[in-house]
Amino acid sequence: MSEILRIATRKSRLALWQAEHVKALIEREWGVAVELVPLSTRGDEILDRSLSKVGGKGLFVKELEWALERGEADLAVHSLKDVPMALPEGFTLACVMEREDPRDAWVSPQYESLDALPLGARVGTSSLRRTVQLKALRPDLEILPLRGNLDTRLRKLDEGGFEAIVLAAAGLMRLGLSERIRSRFELQTLIPCAGQGALGIEVRSDRAELVERLAGFNHRPTLLACLAEREVSRQLGGSCSMPLAAHAVWQGDQLVLDTALGDEALAHPLLRARLQGAVQSPEAAEALGAAAAQRLRDLGSRPAE
Repeated sequence: MSEILRIATRKSRLALWQAEHVKALIEREWGVAVELVPLSTRGDEILDRSLSKVGGKGLFVKELEWALERGEADLAVHSLKDVPMALPEGFTLACVMEREDPRDAWVSPQYESLDALPLGARVGTSSLRRTVQLKALRPDLEILPLRGNLDTRLRKLDEGGFEAIVLAAAGLMRLGLSERIRSRFELQTLIPCAGQGALGIEVRSDRAELVERLAGFNHRPTLLACLAEREVSRQLGGSCSMPLAAHAVWQGDQLVLDTALGDEALAHPLLRARLQGAVQSPEAAEALGAAAAQRLRDLGSRPAE
């Protein structure tokens, strides 16, 4: 292993916080120097269209993978929710770190909750998953697209473009912006997306020594929960164009997996499924996710073409 490890990261303030977090951990635990390699991704640059229209969440990781492939960086730090379910050949997810609060946050300068909004109020979100669940709760709302980094989204709210916006609580907390959160949605009210709140570290598969060392940073409860969540999406061909939610929580040795699948055109009711099982291995976690995906199919969904 080289004397200096290089971390590929997006340039956003949140991405840099996440990379700095991993940098500090590696330097403390391994006693090696670490430097950041900040990169701009297409997902950061294309702000006038929804992710579902321009290529999905992979737009946030592709440039980082190129840096790994070219040997310009040794590892890449991602928000796990942005990582495609199937990685390109030659890459592996070396570890999944302990999850921050996975809930969605309600952010509004005037209204304390979704129920407090007036009829027809404007709510901003970048997520089809949030859109279909919010519309199921409040069909009268005008759900508007909201792209950009965290600071940009908050600025658009403050400038009066929306009565409220919905963001991941984890990002606000990591940047010391918890005071912007008016309330947090209960996990069964607005089910998060797979991997929300967790960090994943990606490396080239042929870096066997690095893969082995990074495995020590795995937080096993988070890893197993996220494997179950991501398997739901993998089985259904999930992407930014599919309004799919999947979140698992531990109750003793039981992993309880809540899922929801909507219709982008909002023409059909929201489908929901809950399964649980005694999960003690990655294989069991993925089996639970696969069973949840099948339950959604049985309720009326179809796998992606």
